[in-house]
Amino acid sequence: MPIFLHVGCGPKHKDKTTEAFAGAEWQELRLDIDPSVQPDIVGSMTDIAAADESVDAVFSSHNIEHLHAHEVGIALAEFLRVLKADGFAVITCPDLQSVAALIAEDRLTDTAYVAAAGPITPLDILYGHRRQIAEGNLFMAHRCGFTKKALEQTLVAAGFGSVATWRRGHAPHFDLWGLATKRPVTEEALRNSAVRHFPLPG
Repeated sequence: MPIFLHVGCGPKHKDKTTEAFAGAEWQELRLDIDPSVQPDIVGSMTDIAAADESVDAVFSSHNIEHLHAHEVGIALAEFLRVLKADGFAVITCPDLQSVAALIAEDRLTDTAYVAAAGPITPLDILYGHRRQIAEGNLFMAHRCGFTKKALEQTLVAAGFGSVATWRRGHAPHFDLWGLATKRPVTEEALRNSAVRHFPLPG
């Protein structure tokens, strides 16, 4: 059974990842810096306590924006290190281009959408959820960010073989998705993987 590493899982499990990873054919290995969420591996995405080429895929949802910009390449190098030769990573993060459009309309502290955690503003998307940070969860602070172009360039610069990105810039998402393979693949293979893992409209 193929294994995917769920990076920065928090309290979530495989049913909150992608439709493909949530299926019975994938085994989940959870990684988080916070031991209270009971991950399989306690550690940072910049120093993953897993062997080289030990997982078939990596899933990282809203993690890389919590790193300083100079640490992103370190984390992506770790993703590449633990991936098997034919492995791939699925990465999602906030879309600063769509958030910036709201800010340009002077809507910095207006509600952009309502999540389970409550109303979310462009300021929360940009710098991290203020209420959770105020309650002491400093892991929630955002230290860098991406547009679709920047995410693609970052993944290519990190050494991934093939990269596909998608922008879902509207409420309640305001997010980017990237699928990056360890070694180059055909455009058709890349597209097929993206269809299985991106939350594309039906």
